Amino acid sequence: MSYNPYDNVLATVENAAKILGYAKDEYEVVKYPERELKVNIPVKMDDGSIRVFEGFRVQHSTARGPAKGGIRFHQNVNKDEVKALSAWMTFKCATADIPYGGGKGGIIVNPSELSSGELERLTRRFAKEIAPIIGPDKDIPAPDVGTNAELMGWFLDSYNTVTSSHSPAVVTGKPLCLGGSKGRNEATGRGIMFNTMYLLEKHNIDIHDATIAIQGMGNVGSQSARLLHEAGAKIVAVSDVSGGAFNPNGLNISAICAYLAEKKGNTLAGYNEEGLVRISNEELLESDVTVLIPAALENQINADNADKIRAKMIVEGANGPTTVEADEILEKKGIPVVPDILANSGGVVVSYFEWVQNKQGYYWEEDEVNEKLRAKMYSAFNAVYDMAKEKNVSMRTGAYLISLKRVVEAEKARGI
Repeated sequence: MSYNPYDNVLATVENAAKILGYAKDEYEVVKYPERELKVNIPVKMDDGSIRVFEGFRVQHSTARGPAKGGIRFHQNVNKDEVKALSAWMTFKCATADIPYGGGKGGIIVNPSELSSGELERLTRRFAKEIAPIIGPDKDIPAPDVGTNAELMGWFLDSYNTVTSSHSPAVVTGKPLCLGGSKGRNEATGRGIMFNTMYLLEKHNIDIHDATIAIQGMGNVGSQSARLLHEAGAKIVAVSDVSGGAFNPNGLNISAICAYLAEKKGNTLAGYNEEGLVRISNEELLESDVTVLIPAALENQINADNADKIRAKMIVEGANGPTTVEADEILEKKGIPVVPDILANSGGVVVSYFEWVQNKQGYYWEEDEVNEKLRAKMYSAFNAVYDMAKEKNVSMRTGAYLISLKRVVEAEKARGI
């Protein structure tokens, strides 16, 4: 039987509703996306042929505000995944208490197989196809897996052309010169750093005494590593698609980040330093550290390896890195997990700040952005931590209790 990620969302909603004592009628609407759009995107390839790509935009909820969520370009994109991700965005925005609902988009494509020109034509055509349902007050896309600020620039230009408008607030994660926000690029990693520091604080562990392992050295993992390293933590293990690197005395994170950024295609396999030991991704996940940060792909901590996890605590950098079965095992082992919808919400919080700046036409300095992010993360972390303690549940369940409550309250206030 194939795994449907949306079933996972439904199970989570049902569980949270049960703990909150909701009648079925009170939360039934949350189980269904408001709108699902499927588009076929014809693109003229460099060789002159026409190729048609399949794309999706799903708006899960607009009860608390416009839909918000990224656009991913990946060969494994499918409608159920986009539906699940749009629902997670609803709960992520509600957990962070920003006035957004959840949305998500995706195109079935391997972006590494396309030239820059083909990617631009694909992005522009997709923007045109979904333009009728998006807008600064309706649905605000952003970059996600396989997309970046450059693509958001193309997307913005196409939307403005189609609508004959100047609407920088229609998309976030844009280049600074088009109305992007300072601090956006490292916002997800900074949010993970804040959550890690707050968790260590709750357990009376000084950050200088903490050892950290980070799976995944993409934007999120590398920024988390750099910021935690600068804050005084010892990063002893990191990994990417080529495998992992371990150094019990702490890795030279500055040198690693510089090497990976130096040239496209550079991986950890080509990096070396004194005392470095090569390890596998599996070994990294099972390393004996204070904090494990899975910041790669979903389902990395699962029923097969959860028993072998030796980290004292986990902060989820990726979306859905821990399966439901693994969650139960980790809970029995007493390993606290800061869930993805809280831990990696720094990106969407600063996207919200970008949107606010666009709508005001007034832009903040990076220090101001970072300070506002710190305040938001502190408030969200403590609300989730306190809810988990009060109800004697995991922090993941605590986050869903808070977010579902906020969404249901908004639906009720609207008379739905």
